Amino acid sequence: MVATKPVDFRKGAEGLAALVRDTMGADPFSGTVYVFRAKRADRVKLVYFDGTGVCLL
Repeated sequence: MVATKPVDFRKGAEGLAALVRDTMGADPFSGTVYVFRAKRADRVKLVYFDGTGVCLL
């Protein structure tokens, strides 16, 4: 799932998982990969749950 608005790239895995839950209304622990982009669209972060914890790529 891809976020349509840029996010603050200072956020880590837990902060982005909270955005998934609060803003997107989705379950960050479902195993779905969530893609976030920086304001300049020159970087992306991917967040997913691997069964043991939230991973950030």
